[in-house]
Amino acid sequence: MMDVENYIQRIGCSIKEPSFKHLVELQRTHLQTVPFENLDVIRNVPIYLSLPHIYEKIVTHHRGGYCYELNGLFHWALREMGYDARMVPASVMRPSGFFAKKHTHVAILVVINGMMYVTDVGFGNQPLAPIPLDGTTYTDPSGTYYIQHQQKNVYRLMKRQENSWNTVYEFSTDEWELTDFHEGCVFNQISPESTFTHTDIVSLATKDGRITLKDAELLTIQHGEKTIQALTETEKMNTLMDTFNIRL
Repeated sequence: MMDVENYIQRIGCSIKEPSFKHLVELQRTHLQTVPFENLDVIRNVPIYLSLPHIYEKIVTHHRGGYCYELNGLFHWALREMGYDARMVPASVMRPSGFFAKKHTHVAILVVINGMMYVTDVGFGNQPLAPIPLDGTTYTDPSGTYYIQHQQKNVYRLMKRQENSWNTVYEFSTDEWELTDFHEGCVFNQISPESTFTHTDIVSLATKDGRITLKDAELLTIQHGEKTIQALTETEKMNTLMDTFNIRL
């Protein structure tokens, strides 16, 4: 049985009346306790867009997931707590400067006191707090961001990179159901063009940065400084357990 109080305990947050302050706390605590990870994809364990299945994986078994799972569960929890929240399709900009397959990422829009925010717990390296759609900039240890209006109902999440602003992803304000992302979910599990079908990726936000396991390398970012550690297979499994609380 799905219980939002168990989800709240999983991320270490307290249930309060819906507010921007509470939404910030929910997003931050989720990002710092539930890892973004593709371990099932690499091990050919099917991922289904079923909320009970996702809830069991993340809440009961203390695993992480990728965007459909993480944002699917987060959206459910927000609605259970009384938030005006909707899932929306997004298209991720690759480092090459070209968009990945259209609408293969899911983000969440939340309206609080007439203001719309994009909140996302399923992207990996991302803002720790919701970003308003009014163009206000926001900065945390992961970077500086703002939302750029493109046309009609299309917006872009922008991130400051040295002396320029780069697109993180483009999204629309059109509401989708979780099952509408079926094609994207399948694509990201089986396509060689998917970022997630090549090597293990596990990532978790920290108070001062982020820690990421990619294949057998552990990348730690703290106060903007990066360190990389090569891991043996035993060290990798210990890191999954001790750092990410994942037991395969």
